[in-house]
Amino acid sequence: MIHEAQLDNLTPAQLRELTERLLNEVRHKQATIDKLTHENAVLKRMKFAAASEVFQGDQRSLLEDSVDEDLEAVQSELQQLATKPASPERQTPKRQALPAELPRREFRHEPDNTLCACGCQMKRIGEDVAEKLDYEPGVFTVERHIRGKWACAKCERLVQAPVEAHVIDKGIPTAGLLAQVLVAKYADHQPLYRQEGIYARSGVALPRSTLAAWVGACGVQLQPLVDALKAEMFSHRVLHADETPVAMLDPGAGKTHRAYLWSYCTGQFEDSRMVVYDFAESRAGKHAMEFLGDWRGALVCDDYSGYKALLAKGLLEVGCMAHARRKFFELWSNHRSQIAEQALSHFGKLYEVEREVQASAPELRLEARQSQAKPVADALHLWLTLHRQKVPDGSATAKAIDYSLKRWVALTRYLDDAMLPIDNNWVENRIRPVALGRSNWLFAGSLRAGKRAAAAMSLIQSAKLNGLEPWAYLKDVLTRLPTQPASRIAELLPHRWTQPA
Repeated sequence: MIHEAQLDNLTPAQLRELTERLLNEVRHKQATIDKLTHENAVLKRMKFAAASEVFQGDQRSLLEDSVDEDLEAVQSELQQLATKPASPERQTPKRQALPAELPRREFRHEPDNTLCACGCQMKRIGEDVAEKLDYEPGVFTVERHIRGKWACAKCERLVQAPVEAHVIDKGIPTAGLLAQVLVAKYADHQPLYRQEGIYARSGVALPRSTLAAWVGACGVQLQPLVDALKAEMFSHRVLHADETPVAMLDPGAGKTHRAYLWSYCTGQFEDSRMVVYDFAESRAGKHAMEFLGDWRGALVCDDYSGYKALLAKGLLEVGCMAHARRKFFELWSNHRSQIAEQALSHFGKLYEVEREVQASAPELRLEARQSQAKPVADALHLWLTLHRQKVPDGSATAKAIDYSLKRWVALTRYLDDAMLPIDNNWVENRIRPVALGRSNWLFAGSLRAGKRAAAAMSLIQSAKLNGLEPWAYLKDVLTRLPTQPASRIAELLPHRWTQPA
């Protein structure tokens, strides 16, 4: 800071130099503000785009996280550069109260001296309380199972209480630790080498080879439960299906090749919620055919050719309106096509009806679809037919229209059946955790490893679908599974499981 008295002592040349320097500082500051303001606007547009159909799966989730972090950083930098108080337009979101069940430690902060400067003794009239969330690394404990030996001095008979059955006999992990390893790997996307490091920081050395052995053993033990889940899923009339690529190691070639994780789940409007994953070496339709076997019902899927052989065997095809809409959305997003904008308006009316009746009883949902959605669908079909005659063959617009017209029967089948959904988004959300974890898993080491991952994720994601905490569910299942009769294995399925007293 330069005082006025100092300015009086400066020569004209020094004043010109000072003025130029201050102007440069102002220009630099303003350029920085302009740059951050522009970046802030771009980030806000990206945040909007991340919530739209431009980004999907892991791309969308990772983008949302990064955008939120960057937005906060830019806002902080702008606030530091501001020459006046921050605008009141930016409101701080209301903070949720921390869970009451968390242990609390109190730190008392009181003045060193409560005697006022006037000589009076001050009185305490209240207090302000601020809570901060703290974290300590996971705590390991040891269970000491002491089995007394009882012997008869006369007959030399030795008696001991029997050992309780465990998933891993004579191993050190409890069901709780095994559940933690599985949930960390298949729900929290933490590969074993990262878990090894996390446990080491807690003071326990658990080599990844040991963790891998535990995961392999659990996969074998849990497979009958997954088979029971699959069999029960096939008792439902409506299923969703989708698939996503996963890299699989090819030891002979020394590299990875593209494998696929197929996802199947009960219908969106079914009471029992379950999802089963199937890992396969390719995207060939034979894998879906082998998995579904003799099941016959309504299959909600996209237009992938791998499902066509199944449909030829008697399955009822239910199309995905979201895929049809997406064709026009891409046209509008990339080219601002007026035709695409008109089509999106029709699709929007169909989805508006679905939002209104999503939680309604089946009979009310069917009535609304027939009275409200069917006229909109008929108008959309007529609109598509007329505009197809006006656009040239091979154009992007023609391809978007043809996609809907060629699949119109399957796309509108939901209008005549209250239990059928309008699209396949229900299963696409079930496969999203796979896409999120893909970057952490790196690859499946083998077909068996992929199958094991599919089994574990089937139980974990089905538990989450039913509102269960995956760790608590798996811990109880792994505790009870060794002694659970095969005839009662279905009692441990996620949609039937109850928290033990």
